[in-house]
Amino acid sequence: MSTLIDEEPDRISCLPGHVTDQILSLLPIEEAVQTSVLSSKWRNKWHTIPNLVFDPHCVAEYPSIVDHVLLLHSGPINKFEISDRDRVPVNSSVATDIDRWILHLIRNSVKELVLDLVLMGERYKIPWCLFSCQSLDRLELYSCLLKPPTTFEGLRNLTSLDLDHVTITQDDLEKFISGCPQLENLMLTDIDNITQLNIHAPNLKDFDILGVVPVELPAPCICLDDLSLCINFEDLREISAALCLLRSSPNLQKLDISARIEEETDLLTPTCYSWEDIFSRPAMPIQVRHVTIGGISGTTPELDFIKFLLLYSPVLEKMTVNPVGDVTPELTRALIRFKRASAEAEVIWEDSS
Repeated sequence: MSTLIDEEPDRISCLPGHVTDQILSLLPIEEAVQTSVLSSKWRNKWHTIPNLVFDPHCVAEYPSIVDHVLLLHSGPINKFEISDRDRVPVNSSVATDIDRWILHLIRNSVKELVLDLVLMGERYKIPWCLFSCQSLDRLELYSCLLKPPTTFEGLRNLTSLDLDHVTITQDDLEKFISGCPQLENLMLTDIDNITQLNIHAPNLKDFDILGVVPVELPAPCICLDDLSLCINFEDLREISAALCLLRSSPNLQKLDISARIEEETDLLTPTCYSWEDIFSRPAMPIQVRHVTIGGISGTTPELDFIKFLLLYSPVLEKMTVNPVGDVTPELTRALIRFKRASAEAEVIWEDSS
């Protein structure tokens, strides 16, 4: 005789396929695998998860887990990620395992690869095979060493590139960027030993840069509409680089600037600083509509930069300024005196307190 419990429907197994897929996609892969014990219908569900996200400490201690997942996985792998927000170093012996996994992913036409981990005593060297992965759409690397082979011809389908604390030569980085003709989103943060860069990315839409100075753009960034910069306003090179980007981005809509101070920078002096030399009229008006400038203290170069934007941005709608200290009457008066090309421009000083 069947019991009441036997007759109750298995509500978990009766969930629509797209619902179970969504549930699994929100779980870390280690927990997704454990769902196989829920019911017979869930036993192999995790085999088709398109996004595989691993914790680097688990990976370093138990690399066989990743081998097991990749061996049993069926269907496409859209994303493979090893990331740790705390970035606590892990044993460098896992490097050879990552090499093996990357080769497997390339053979399975992976679309997104995220390696955000720190090895003890060294940086993870990206294997040459990755530079031939034409299925890649997004690449995000932290604390890695990149040395493309001499035969590298680019990643023609890559649209998003995020390099953070990586080691690569200037020539290799420039070749890498120019070899990605579909690149739309580019983030460069503290690239080792590179302070200047020539960028060729005609389809760029979103550019976020910190610690690298772009000094030349061979072609205008026609598609760029969102730009984030971190500038040392006491460094003429960085100011010039920022202006170069603005002049080369005719369709820029949003500009976000953070001011930073470096103790070793040679400060600007009256003898080497001239508004006319630095902030010359751009060939085309700047089309930016929304500007945010944070971390300023009211120095002359900072105010001159604001003056430049107001003077040559005829469609500017809103500029928000976040100073590091209280807004002084002197700063307010200086801002009021600046001419504005846009009659609609609203300038807001936000009190940091």
